[in-house]
Amino acid sequence: MNSGAEPAVDSVSAFTPRFEYLRVTDLHAFYGESHILHGIDFTVNRGELVTLLGRNGAGRTTTLKAILGLVGKRTGSIMINGREGIGLPTHRIAHLGIGYCPEERGIYASLSLEENLLLPPVVSSGGIGLKEIYEMFPQLAVRKNTQGSRLSGGEQQMLAMARILRTGASLLLLDEITEGLAPVIVQTLGRVIRELKEKGLTIVMVEQNFRFAAKLADRHYVMEHGRIVEMVKKEDLASRIGKLHEYLGV
Repeated sequence: MNSGAEPAVDSVSAFTPRFEYLRVTDLHAFYGESHILHGIDFTVNRGELVTLLGRNGAGRTTTLKAILGLVGKRTGSIMINGREGIGLPTHRIAHLGIGYCPEERGIYASLSLEENLLLPPVVSSGGIGLKEIYEMFPQLAVRKNTQGSRLSGGEQQMLAMARILRTGASLLLLDEITEGLAPVIVQTLGRVIRELKEKGLTIVMVEQNFRFAAKLADRHYVMEHGRIVEMVKKEDLASRIGKLHEYLGV
């Protein structure tokens, strides 16, 4: 048990008591007539990092987009920090404290790195300031006046992730952030994610690089054909690794 008074549950801190931050229940999602998600159920506690694992086409990215309302139709329940989000438009969902780092990054080519970084609106108090962001990503500080079109793939990915930290989001949805990147950039992203976990941020991560994800995640949800078929806790990973490799085709 922790000694002394506990902080309020709304503070984002490494010492924030664990409670359920995101609960997805019987989530179905559609693109037009295509039924992609078939009754997804999972939970994420405050301060946890969970991964959505699976082969391409399993529905992992669609799950992140459905949480934000970026699909054609969705049904079920998405409770975000005690608020139901299923009927809300995307901009209202974002203001519940969600930051989304999409696979395509979305960097504006004509804007400088710092202009891209300052572009998203603040959705909640407690965002990470520019000084601290540049300390987390020293390479971005060096390149802050560089146009988006002149940034390397690794620099664009670090920028895409840094951009959502400014907004005050306390739940981060990260989609394939290591894909195609050099090992040194992957190491930087891993270090930053560990720092964010220490700050108490909650993270849902879609990741194809299982070795990267395994070092960071508290729990893994495995998806197949728009359903969650397995959940593996960090402490059970060694005994379940063979089964996970079967699912992932590793």
